[in-house]
Amino acid sequence: MPEVISHAGDTFPQLCVSIFYKSDGVFGIMANVLATYVLLFVIFGAFLEKCGAEKFFIDYPLAAVGHKVGGPGKVSVIASGLFGSISGSAIANTVSTGAFTIPMMKKAGFKPHIAGGIEPAASIGGMFMPPIMGAGGFIMAELTGMPYSKIMLVAIFPALMYFFSVYLMVHFYAKKNNIVGEKSEHNAMYILKKEWFYTLPLIAITVFMLSGYSPAYSAILGIVSCLVVSWFRQETRIGVKEFVQASRAGTESSLKIGATVGVIGIIIGVLTYSGLMLTIADIVIELAAGKLFLTILLVALVSLVLGMGVPVTAAYLITAVVAVPTLTHLGVNEVAAHMIVYWLSQDSNITPPVCIAAFAGATIAKANMWKTAFASFKFAKFLYLGAFLFGYVPGFSLDGSTMDIVKAFILIIIGTYAYTWILSGIWMNYFKKSPA
Repeated sequence: MPEVISHAGDTFPQLCVSIFYKSDGVFGIMANVLATYVLLFVIFGAFLEKCGAEKFFIDYPLAAVGHKVGGPGKVSVIASGLFGSISGSAIANTVSTGAFTIPMMKKAGFKPHIAGGIEPAASIGGMFMPPIMGAGGFIMAELTGMPYSKIMLVAIFPALMYFFSVYLMVHFYAKKNNIVGEKSEHNAMYILKKEWFYTLPLIAITVFMLSGYSPAYSAILGIVSCLVVSWFRQETRIGVKEFVQASRAGTESSLKIGATVGVIGIIIGVLTYSGLMLTIADIVIELAAGKLFLTILLVALVSLVLGMGVPVTAAYLITAVVAVPTLTHLGVNEVAAHMIVYWLSQDSNITPPVCIAAFAGATIAKANMWKTAFASFKFAKFLYLGAFLFGYVPGFSLDGSTMDIVKAFILIIIGTYAYTWILSGIWMNYFKKSPA
């Protein structure tokens, strides 16, 4: 092999022993996280849908903002945030909420490719939104050795900022094109009073984890709370038949994640065994000349290329192995380094040429796939700003004193508005008329 990536080599049996018997192989971190956390949380998500909560996730945003400027688009953003917090899959989120929100956006006046682009842009935010955050959040807890409750706390504000940015982009676009939604039959307070109990499972699971209970124990209690909530309405009651259906749906979704475990384990095992991950880290540092800005850009490129061939969770895990040591070497704290990689690993869902979530949105919208993909990419621009904020603003990942964190949050809220306004102006030639 070329000197830059050469290693001592070994026999095939020794390689197999390393891959199948060591903790960083097939039965390593990913398999442990799948068996310990992901399975239970995906089943919890299936039970939450079965108990009728998905309807609330649509009804409440529709009543709250459906009648405002860009109403249907804003409904899509809020509904994707609520549903995404328990689905853990950008594609599942796009298909589930998009089946309702995309036709509604088209009816209100959004162009088909814009409607198809807004939904996946909002849907990938579900991967950052606690309490579930997909499998990546649990992997992050395992890799860092931190409790999942700490990962959740770090993730909440950045996730809200992401949805805030997409919400603003929708608002500015709708303002320019005079798109206004229709008033809902009921107001938001009426829906909240009537269906508030659907939030109980999410509240329960979050409170238990923040109280120090293990994620697995919290997930089981969350499933129990879904069963209780389902009996509040006769049409949503989970009996034996519905229990089996929800269990089956959750298990099938878990197996789709589990199918990638072996392949990821082989990749990680070979990278570790050959020492290539340290070599790649050195190469990245050298190419970036020790500059954090260039390092983050290189991580974005690596995660995008990886995401074209493997699921985003796999792209995160593989990239984290080589990129996190590089970022920490440049002074980024460990959680922030993982967050940078995790956020950037989601870009293959909405960034051409391979962007499955955006293509799913295009299919529902019956729009041109490439125009939809580029529209989705534009609406999701905070994805890249967030990565730099993790790298350069310690308070963004709750690192520093309380005052430092508060100052960072205030400045980031103001900065997000300005950043989104400027992007909207560039994209839509909108400086002639203020979008505010």
